[in-house]
Amino acid sequence: MSITRRELLGAVGAAAGAAAQQSGEKLNVLYVILEDCGPNFGCYGEKLVQTPNLDRFASQGIRFTHTFCTAPVCSASRSALMSGRYQNNIGAHNHRTWDWHKKVLPAPARHVSEWFRDAGYFTCNLQPPPGKRKGLQGPLGSGKVDLNFFANGTDKEKFFDGYDWNQRKAGQPFFAHITIMETHKGQGWNVARQRPKSELVDPEKLKLAAYYPDSPVVRDEYANYLDAVHLSDGYLGLLLQRLEDDGLAKNTVVVVSSDHGPLFRGKQFLYDGGTNIPLLIRFPDGRHAGQVDERFVSGVDLAPTLLGFGGIRPPAGAMQGQDIFGPEYNARPHVFTARDRMDDSIDRMRAVRTKQYKYIRNYLPAVPYMQPNEYKEQNYPTWNLVKEWAKQGKLTQEQALFASAVKPIEELFDVQSDPDEVHNLAGDPKYRVTLKQMRGLVDGFVAENDKQVQWEDPVDIYLGYRKHLPEDQVA
Repeated sequence: MSITRRELLGAVGAAAGAAAQQSGEKLNVLYVILEDCGPNFGCYGEKLVQTPNLDRFASQGIRFTHTFCTAPVCSASRSALMSGRYQNNIGAHNHRTWDWHKKVLPAPARHVSEWFRDAGYFTCNLQPPPGKRKGLQGPLGSGKVDLNFFANGTDKEKFFDGYDWNQRKAGQPFFAHITIMETHKGQGWNVARQRPKSELVDPEKLKLAAYYPDSPVVRDEYANYLDAVHLSDGYLGLLLQRLEDDGLAKNTVVVVSSDHGPLFRGKQFLYDGGTNIPLLIRFPDGRHAGQVDERFVSGVDLAPTLLGFGGIRPPAGAMQGQDIFGPEYNARPHVFTARDRMDDSIDRMRAVRTKQYKYIRNYLPAVPYMQPNEYKEQNYPTWNLVKEWAKQGKLTQEQALFASAVKPIEELFDVQSDPDEVHNLAGDPKYRVTLKQMRGLVDGFVAENDKQVQWEDPVDIYLGYRKHLPEDQVA
């Protein structure tokens, strides 16, 4: 007897839930975010990085190859990940939306933990106990939330019940979220460098994308990122071991992903380097171990999928995403992404990605990609190198595109033949039909979701950024 793909995938979630019900328990759900991390693991084909724990985890579960966040920066992306709604649909599109601009999510939208709580789950954002939170926390978690909206409850800042699953009542199921921040540019990258030289990535062996200048600065920064991935892989291993030691692995679904992509032309931008993220899901009974899933998954699909593991179905209209294992799942033919303000840098871009093409619309073409941005300038040596080489006329044609003084209104890339996204086909008559189709998709996305997008006063943004951003807040 044959079985359809939809029936097969629906059976994955149903069978996992049935296994838990047989023991009289609900499945626990552990959601791991490796910050600022692309699919740069051994299991995804990154040959130079060492990720034994992630690779083993992938062999025990399902590895998704076409997962995309909805925004290439943490606060906007996390707002979608945790609500199941596009950040521009709920007014959470600007990075960051400071407290005097934040609002509670419009009903019936809610933070994913609130749905879990109502279903009897204990919810926690894994991190050290109060008074012991300082610096890097590795497998204990950073405690990062960073959302552009307030909680729906009486305490507008409280999204979770606690900081560890060991705080729950006896027998109570849990939803645990953890952010491992060592892949985020900063202290973790410095710690990663302290490993023995034999464990570090050799910068000279890196294959650089066409938009990268071939410089020791570029190679060193890229290699350091991969070393940070290696460091975080070790922390994930410790976290998974704790799950085993606490006797919870046999009743816990574990999801490993990221909030957005890394590096100088990835983070904050709508190219695949900034939006394509890893997604690995392991069921406690080991079903479909080693499966590779090529379906499109959007960031808005994560929240309903997490809830699906607990048998929780929010009412119609609460979420824009889908439970990817649910019986009513409809495969996505494309995914949407959006860029808006980044810190004090004003911009607006919208994009759609199919299996073959990427279309980007630039609403502010007179504003360069590399407009002043203090965060990028202080933390990304490649960013500054590209600007300097542009002034000196040392960039190739492909490298110079990102350093241009203006942006094209439209960008169209064949991502299969041009994975680096450096050959814009928008002006090529041969792609006129494709361009029109992609335009129509973005038109529909904007019409549906940009109703709460409002222009902000640049002076207010600048002064607010300087005055109110906490010193320890990271992008």
